[in-house]
Amino acid sequence: MSRALFLAHTAAPSGAELATLRLVSALRDQGRLGVAMVYTEDGPMVERMRARGVETRVLRGRFDSRAMTIDSGPLRLVTGFLRLLRLGWSLGATAGELGADVLVAESSKALVMGAVAARRARVPLVWQVHDRISADYFGRLPTLVLQLLGRLFSRGYLANSRTTLRTLPIGRRPALVAYPGVELGTDLPRPDQRPPADTVVAVVGRLSPWKGQDVLLRALAATKTRPRQVFLIGGTFFDEEPYRAELERLAEELGLPVTFTGHVDDPAEYLRDTDILVHSSVLPEPFGQVVVEGMHAGCAVIASVPGGPAEIIEPGVDGLLVDGGDEHQLTGALDTLIGDPALRSRLAMAARLRAKDFDITETARTVAAFLDDIAQRNDAAGTPHSPERAPHG
Repeated sequence: MSRALFLAHTAAPSGAELATLRLVSALRDQGRLGVAMVYTEDGPMVERMRARGVETRVLRGRFDSRAMTIDSGPLRLVTGFLRLLRLGWSLGATAGELGADVLVAESSKALVMGAVAARRARVPLVWQVHDRISADYFGRLPTLVLQLLGRLFSRGYLANSRTTLRTLPIGRRPALVAYPGVELGTDLPRPDQRPPADTVVAVVGRLSPWKGQDVLLRALAATKTRPRQVFLIGGTFFDEEPYRAELERLAEELGLPVTFTGHVDDPAEYLRDTDILVHSSVLPEPFGQVVVEGMHAGCAVIASVPGGPAEIIEPGVDGLLVDGGDEHQLTGALDTLIGDPALRSRLAMAARLRAKDFDITETARTVAAFLDDIAQRNDAAGTPHSPERAPHG
């Protein structure tokens, strides 16, 4: 049985890291592929991964993920890049020790480290891409650099949607669309959809300008019937606290009944008490895990396009779609759903059925076969493994 080592540069709980937790945990449970996890910093995800029974290491270096962002100056970027390379060399030794047959980089920074680690361990590197690699998100130069790194060093791609896959220069390399599956569990009972004046609306996600929570607040302020309660569920990362303060001021100015929950480990309890879940990103969403989570919880969902949500929702059947950033469209969709509890119920019932198509167990099955194939190709090519690499069964 082949063994995959997943690499992450951060252990903070956000969308990509939670998706990785579900995937690696499902891979372990299925037993088709050996798995292990390495983080390059300590944080909540380390204990969560270990609690799932996954062998997890923390390999600390001098690299600070928060100090190397898109807006970093040239000196900081170069310094961070060099530290990533040094950390990658250490990761290569860890990969050998753990007996990895294939490395999986979980971010663009992990890709840099993984390129060095894979070379030292003499195993293939797969890039699992959680973001659209495009200029509107990363900027033109970083996008070109990332695409070049992927072309030079990755032996295969895992993309979280067809939307993301279209931004990757895969060439003839193997690639798989692996949707970030959800852990479905049991369909728990939930309240019926409420009358218009009692409607509860929620949005789940990091409080970040590109997530469009400000667009939602302005759209809500223009609805014919305002909801009784609005939940903004999510924390702030990477110096985004000023945006939360801006949202708090905007909610107060508009007189909206908004509750800011901060980061919530599991929003399921909120979602089970929510009538309408809104996904309001102003840039194309790579996938939209919260859309599936809201559908599974029995919410009526409004999501923005283009992007991953268009691969999830069939408009008018199991949700509604609006153009990202268009306040008037969003207000119209909210008016439609707030004013029609029966429509909400019909969409929510269909949404629960649709969510089952994104079961993490199916995603894990296809990912296991894909990674095993990459590892077997490497062995068939006669690539010698690092002498540091431990044997395994």
